[in-house]
Amino acid sequence: MDRKIIIADDHFVVRLGTTLILESHYKDVKISYAESYTDLTDKLLVETFNLLILDINMPESKYLSMIGELKKIQPDLKILVFSVYDNDIAVQYIIEGADGYINKLCDENNILEAVENIFETGTYYSPDIVKKLVSSVKKEIPINPLEVLSEREKEIFDLLIKGYGNIEISNELNLHLSTVSTYKARVYKKLNIKNTVDLVRLGDKNQTHKYK
Repeated sequence: MDRKIIIADDHFVVRLGTTLILESHYKDVKISYAESYTDLTDKLLVETFNLLILDINMPESKYLSMIGELKKIQPDLKILVFSVYDNDIAVQYIIEGADGYINKLCDENNILEAVENIFETGTYYSPDIVKKLVSSVKKEIPINPLEVLSEREKEIFDLLIKGYGNIEISNELNLHLSTVSTYKARVYKKLNIKNTVDLVRLGDKNQTHKYK
């Protein structure tokens, strides 16, 4: 599968370093660049990408409003925010619709983990960010997960809202990764949710669940 990634960052060193990391791991990756918000939107209007790695401090940045605007241009585009800001800021961008967040101070393995998770599952949120979401998101969704999920699906649901990724769930429940992905897809379908933000909102609404 060809992977088309656009890196939006005005720092050459960041673009180069990120490219070298990605190209060392993915042999089928095609990487493009944007050095400003206008440059980014112009390129999204003429070419389709799978993933945007977005520096929120680049020239002409519109900060939070960028996420919705970029999703309007390419609704299926996955957006991974790449910034030096802390998790409190990250949560704001995730609520706006970003599909993941990593700090620029992270190591190579963390970058690859985030990108791989987005390609495989559509999102990447660290356990710390999920905990922040749990404490900040208060929107009500009138679904009780206990009423629609099987016992195994409830286990998956509980671990997801605690911030566990697919690998951690696989280890915790002694399931194959493919099985975890199948159960996760069922949970999302039964609860009519599309991302981790909706998942956290359900967990917040249904206080039967206790979080770490």
